[in-house]
Amino acid sequence: MFERILKLEEIADDSLFLWGARQTGKSTLLEKLFPNAVYYDLLKNNEFERLQRNPSLLREELEKKASNTIVIIDEIQKIPQLLDEVHWLFTRKNLKFILCGSSARKMMRVGANLLGGRALRTQLYPLVSAEIPDFNLNRAINNGMLPRHYTVSNAERRLQAYIGEYLNEEIRAEAITRNLHTFTRFMEIAAQSDGEMLVYKNIAQDCGVTSPTVKEYFNILQQTLIGYLIDGFTGTKKRQGITAPKFYYFDVGIANYLMKRENLVQGTDDYGHAFEHLVIQEIIAYLGYANSKEKLTYWRSTSGYEVDCIIGDGRVAIEIKSCEEIKSRHTKGLKAFAEDFPNAKLLVVSHDCRFRTMNGVDIYPVLEFLQALWNRKII
Repeated sequence: MFERILKLEEIADDSLFLWGARQTGKSTLLEKLFPNAVYYDLLKNNEFERLQRNPSLLREELEKKASNTIVIIDEIQKIPQLLDEVHWLFTRKNLKFILCGSSARKMMRVGANLLGGRALRTQLYPLVSAEIPDFNLNRAINNGMLPRHYTVSNAERRLQAYIGEYLNEEIRAEAITRNLHTFTRFMEIAAQSDGEMLVYKNIAQDCGVTSPTVKEYFNILQQTLIGYLIDGFTGTKKRQGITAPKFYYFDVGIANYLMKRENLVQGTDDYGHAFEHLVIQEIIAYLGYANSKEKLTYWRSTSGYEVDCIIGDGRVAIEIKSCEEIKSRHTKGLKAFAEDFPNAKLLVVSHDCRFRTMNGVDIYPVLEFLQALWNRKII
């Protein structure tokens, strides 16, 4: 059992939506934090069928409960109509709800009641290094950080099952796209663009669809919490920044599986891509759990300078390199960025054996960086 960072103390004052991709551990977390809550699991066929048939059963079963009773509804997106009953119980009976699911896409599509903005929204991410005793970097880079995948020596079969479940449950079952075969092909092409700037026209040609369709497919991945689109930073004046977004799957293990990357070892290009992905994944989770208002972007100038990660309005700039010793050439992007943002905190994450500072740039060994990140010393 992992000790998760997310504690959901907000439920003392508000109801909330808890989102998270499949198998991030939402149900396990809720059962641990709220063992005495009233629990509805819509993955159970009998529970799903009776509440889908008659959503008002929820109100009838709960309206006599004591004020501030905590009620958990897992996989709420499967019956959006329940939200009208939740709203009534929330406002009239002062019950506290945790509404858990893997995507709000279906509910937004059908115009479901999202409680008038009165419920907080939070997200559970895959495991992060700070939640894992004796964190194994190599295992994380190869398997990814979903709990079921990280804990095994070889996660390939579980990753295969995960992709199949996502396609069947999120895409086919919700009729998100009519052509499942094309979408499956798109997911593989998207993996080849993982961590790269998106050129929709090229991806569309590879998939045999139009550019608008590809844009919609990327939106589907984002709305179902399977991927992130990270915008280009445009705040520099001396060197114009490119606006095209980058894409990352929400977990490095997913990208590995779709790209057929396995047995990754330091010193290879594939390892370098996965190393960068894992660090970005941790930064995204940190910003989410910290409820940060600062946006994560990347910077690439039209002249070719690049920084992997920009926090906020240029406050922190982070370059990610999997090499064992950072040289001056590895910091060119950071130094170019600093011409516009001289007060920016400049960092490189690498496999250097010890922390050091080189020409105003802090060089962090990756494990030391992750520890400093979760101790709130980086951002």
